Amino acid sequence: MLDSNASVLLIYTGGTIGMVEDVNGALIPLDFTALREFVPELKRFQFWIDTIQFEKPVDSSDMNPEKWSKLVRIIQENYARYDGFVILHGTDTMAYSASALSFMLENIDKPVILTGSQLPIGKIRTDGRENLLTALEMAVDKAPDGKPIVTEVCIFFQDLLMRGNRTTKINAANFKAFNSFNFPVLAEAGTKIRYRYDLMHRPLPHSTPKFHYTLDPKVAIVKIFPGMSADVLKANSAILHLKAIVLETYGAGDAPGDQWFLDIVDEWIKKGIVVLNVSQCASGSVNMDLYQAGKSLQEIGVLSGYDITTEAAVAKLMFLFGLGLTRHEVKIALKMSIVGEITVD
Repeated sequence: MLDSNASVLLIYTGGTIGMVEDVNGALIPLDFTALREFVPELKRFQFWIDTIQFEKPVDSSDMNPEKWSKLVRIIQENYARYDGFVILHGTDTMAYSASALSFMLENIDKPVILTGSQLPIGKIRTDGRENLLTALEMAVDKAPDGKPIVTEVCIFFQDLLMRGNRTTKINAANFKAFNSFNFPVLAEAGTKIRYRYDLMHRPLPHSTPKFHYTLDPKVAIVKIFPGMSADVLKANSAILHLKAIVLETYGAGDAPGDQWFLDIVDEWIKKGIVVLNVSQCASGSVNMDLYQAGKSLQEIGVLSGYDITTEAAVAKLMFLFGLGLTRHEVKIALKMSIVGEITVD
């Protein structure tokens, strides 16, 4: 149900969706005061749309915790004025940004939807137009009781609304650029938008939104592969002040059973580094009880990431350490689903 009195803040960070061709055919960032010229369909919406853009558009490859904090500040400063927020973002790191924002925007009761495109908004065949228009509509959609349908950070892309911290970019050339392998989509846009009300993450009862700005970036990702040498693995031990390692393992959480491998991981843990086991597989969950290799990791203190994505694992660790939690408190929090980022049996 659309509310004609609703309003949306459209935030442009950068990315392909905001590019147009200049007189020489080169792609340049769009001045978003001219947005309606390129998307005239916006005039048909009955609700109010305001726009704000980063002073200098950011290539999503340059996205970082500082820019995530900037987004949080924009949303906090405008939270009371708008019914929803749509963030235009480059696709390469969109899943990382959506994951980070899902933790940084605690107990929100309004939609924050990230979207973008594979082709610039100025191109005739752009996917950006439909992504933008539908994301805007979802940002003001209300349930029959008048409350927002979406109350979490999401990504909308190619007809699918997905929980932000469950998404992964899967394609650099196809319009279906994202998927949510371990959690059902929250809505599907066809001739009608079909929402899964039962799947939406809701704020805690009697809670108010909290806006977090501090993330601790002292996190590393280590992807194991056949033939990995001890020197390559051991190099991570030399990183100063490292607090956590996302260990991307095989299948359900398996890794080499060689003693040298276990000794190096054990060395990380004894140094106080939190090691989180995340599967390299697109779908499925870590289960370190299945095979001896996984059990060996568990015995030395490696934690299960369950079915979390690598993007969400990085964001969650940065967030937890950014809160100033102790290593023990972080380990406890990693076993819990904070904003629907993992499925805990």
